[in-house]
Amino acid sequence: MRLLKTSLLCSAAAFAGTGAAHAADLPVKKAVPIEYVRVCGAYGAGFFYIPGTDTCLRISGRARFEGGYEPTYSRQANGRNFGDTAGYRALGRLNMDARTQTAYGTLRAFVRMDMAGRTGGSYGGGTSGTAQRFGQAYAALGIDTFGRAQQYVNLDKAFIQFAGLTAGRASSFFDFYAHDFEFNGYSLGSDVYSTNLLAYTATMGNGLSATISLEDPTYRRTPIFSPLSNTVTPSNGSVTNFGLTNVPTPVFYRTATGALATNTVNVIQANRMPDFVGVLRLDQAWGSAQLSAAVHELNVQDSTVINPSPAGAVVTPHANSVYGWAVQGGLKINAPFIAPGDALYLQGAYANGAQSYTGYCSYTGCESQTSATLQGQKFDQYFNDAVINPITGQLQTSTSFTATASYLHYWSPEWRSAFVGSYGEQDFSAAIRYGQGLVFQNFAGITGTNAIGVPGTRLFQLSQALRDTYQFSAGGSLIWSPVKDLDIGVEAFYTQFGVKSGRVIDNDKDPTAYTRLIANPNAVVRTATKDGVEQFRFRVQRDF
Repeated sequence: MRLLKTSLLCSAAAFAGTGAAHAADLPVKKAVPIEYVRVCGAYGAGFFYIPGTDTCLRISGRARFEGGYEPTYSRQANGRNFGDTAGYRALGRLNMDARTQTAYGTLRAFVRMDMAGRTGGSYGGGTSGTAQRFGQAYAALGIDTFGRAQQYVNLDKAFIQFAGLTAGRASSFFDFYAHDFEFNGYSLGSDVYSTNLLAYTATMGNGLSATISLEDPTYRRTPIFSPLSNTVTPSNGSVTNFGLTNVPTPVFYRTATGALATNTVNVIQANRMPDFVGVLRLDQAWGSAQLSAAVHELNVQDSTVINPSPAGAVVTPHANSVYGWAVQGGLKINAPFIAPGDALYLQGAYANGAQSYTGYCSYTGCESQTSATLQGQKFDQYFNDAVINPITGQLQTSTSFTATASYLHYWSPEWRSAFVGSYGEQDFSAAIRYGQGLVFQNFAGITGTNAIGVPGTRLFQLSQALRDTYQFSAGGSLIWSPVKDLDIGVEAFYTQFGVKSGRVIDNDKDPTAYTRLIANPNAVVRTATKDGVEQFRFRVQRDF
């Protein structure tokens, strides 16, 4: 028995030795090394190396809830009183910042996407007609939701920076304060936070830099004035897409017999030349200073007579392009001697034919000819860069200026407030209104609030169209930050606008005044000189 056990053990040992020898002859497959994400400390907190590259990436974002309330003082039960006094918005933001060190310096690409769901009227801070006009928001079409609900998606930023070059979608280099301390952007001043541009910045040392920027003019336009209705119809636009394709304005011409006649021209603007922006900026420990200048082309799409004129007629010549311009100066003073984080902004701007650069605008937008800032508004302001002279067929520009002051104060590391005030004016020359008065006198079909009236009549004196106006706003906020990157705050502001001289028809108290005054120059109508409203907002925001 002992002999049998010994034989079996020897046989097993021999087989084991043989197996081990064969296993040693087989190739060994090495495990794939694991590449862990490494922290990139070259560009600040939050960056990491993209595995397999030398590019550093930071992913960040924002979540926000916001609600707004704006009272209505309308005397009407319907019509101009839409009934929406509150609005709500939830916003999500995603940022991606990629940077690579090269022999020419840092190569950077930055992308930001904003997505939001909005409800309620725009007066209370809900839906945005401006975003819808730019194709950034999509309107709901239900019975109770049309005009009161929309989804918002916007490629806010997408730019590349390399060796002083900035190319892509970014904030306009012209801007300085740009509503830095505000929720709603109610103060007057330029703030084009998302436009297409190609720019070069030269750094000259000691915080001094100079920038030349070619920028998309689309986001700087206000319409050329038209006294005719701008409601979409099958004859002037696409009803399906709610878009105007023809905005007619009347002009005069002479017939073959020398008689005065009228026709219309299309004043929709076309893209041709970019806006040219130049900036000189100084950044120091005490704060910043900036001088900005811009040139903006007004290029009417088709100012030839639309309908063929009779043989031998002397037609109105094509409108030549006009270059509007703007200048701005801004100063930011850091005030740590009052409290850490305190800062004061001072800014002023003037423009001729480039109203967007001064930011003389309704806080609900100024991409339309008129913009109703509040429900039951007594009269409208006209945000037009230029008007076609009906006699010469050429463009005549408006002028505007704004001034803004904004102060941010920290009561403690967790509590802060902003105090903001601004004032501005927009002017149309007497010759502009006189020319449109001649159009009203000789062109049938001009009715409603765009009717200027015959020069010298009461309608001409009281009409709202192309009046010189002023606007001021003042407001403040209180924000609590109980932990880092969390803000809970409230904001309230008041805005007022009015005519600089004379009186204007009150559309709210007297909605049929224009019809009656056109029919009877001696009709008694209600008038006003100014209008205003306050708004309140609440916000909860987390950045990460």
